Amino acid sequence: MRRLAFLMRPGWIALGLVVIAFTYLCFTVLAPWQLGKNTKTSRENRQIDHSLNTPPVPLTTLLPQQDSSAPDSQWRRVTTTGHYLPGGQVVARLRVVAGDQAFEVLAPFAVDDGPTVLVDRGFVRPEPGSHVPAFARPPEQTVTITGRLRDSEPVVPGKKPFTRDGFRQVYSINTGQISALTGVPLTGSYLQLVEDQPGGLGLLGVPHLDSGPFLSYGIQWISFGILAPIGLGYFVYAEMRARRRETPVAKPADKPMSVDEKLADRYGRRR
Repeated sequence: MRRLAFLMRPGWIALGLVVIAFTYLCFTVLAPWQLGKNTKTSRENRQIDHSLNTPPVPLTTLLPQQDSSAPDSQWRRVTTTGHYLPGGQVVARLRVVAGDQAFEVLAPFAVDDGPTVLVDRGFVRPEPGSHVPAFARPPEQTVTITGRLRDSEPVVPGKKPFTRDGFRQVYSINTGQISALTGVPLTGSYLQLVEDQPGGLGLLGVPHLDSGPFLSYGIQWISFGILAPIGLGYFVYAEMRARRRETPVAKPADKPMSVDEKLADRYGRRR
């Protein structure tokens, strides 16, 4: 027990707590975070690949009702006929397209005999001072459009919609927030126009099919979580060995001599 008493010193206690906390974070936060991103990216890559190799389907097959959404069909190409509602137009700010800042122009689209869906018409570049430039209005007549289904984005915390340059502006494409802002009911998923569509602006492409480093990062955090306690155990073992070498070995006590040994020793010396 004396050899292990050094573990109760404040320095070793602090080191043990740090290792325990680090291991806990590796297995419960850091590794799941990276593995979750890998799962999301892999899922999106499969959806994009399916979209590129599948012909468009009618929008109402995936969004039949006003409260419909299609998270399992993101990026799927759909086609529909209806008309734009320019009065509900909104601009999404602080977007990045091809490495440069952009606005994305959003407008509700009333589907004939179907729901109203939010349409991302494409992007425009900001003017100096981050002002919204002039851009073409969407057509007023009935048109047929083709686009890709997209999932509604989460609302950016602390960033509320506002009006500037005559346009209502938002920080994310969240159909619920935009519906409340414009008063126009919208489906849960929205539509991103493909090339050469009525009402289209700057074309928004699809992401590259790349899974990224998230899987390897997740495995690394798991490895770190395993190695940290092993490393602590090795340091404890090395410290114990060092202390064992430094501890002086007690010499055995002299064995008392018997009477015969004392006599032999005495007379032996006289001779």
